[in-house]
Amino acid sequence: MRKLSASCKFGAVPVIVVGADTSAGQAILEGLAEPKQLRAFVSDERIGARLKKSGFKVALGDVSDESHIETASARCFSAILITEAAMDDRERTFAKTVDEVLSCWARAVVSSEVSRVIWVSHADHPQVPNREVARVDPDDPDLVEKVVALDEAQTI
Repeated sequence: MRKLSASCKFGAVPVIVVGADTSAGQAILEGLAEPKQLRAFVSDERIGARLKKSGFKVALGDVSDESHIETASARCFSAILITEAAMDDRERTFAKTVDEVLSCWARAVVSSEVSRVIWVSHADHPQVPNREVARVDPDDPDLVEKVVALDEAQTI
């Protein structure tokens, strides 16, 4: 049996993974905890349907839709933001550039009152004021373990 993340241990507040339909996102979902405590934000309907069958709560939408990210993140303790989803070949209607998408995510998690933000990113990311923030390189061979450790930590 897998350990629950800190946010799951200390209350019924879930974790959201934005970009859960990327390979890194799917690996992180599998590594975190039981599906009932996790939300997966995806653009790929097939992956969303598969995740729902596995017990995950799924939000399907455009990763550049700030209001949708904000709503999906409501009452989450942690947001894990997979920046690959801001730059791959999926459709992004509400933002033209990667930086615009990432800024949208930063504003959305602040508005939804997420406490902890874990960026899975090669490069710098937008500021997320008054939040605990960490970054993990998506190419790190221990990516999943590092994200899980950050989510489980008392503080980061």
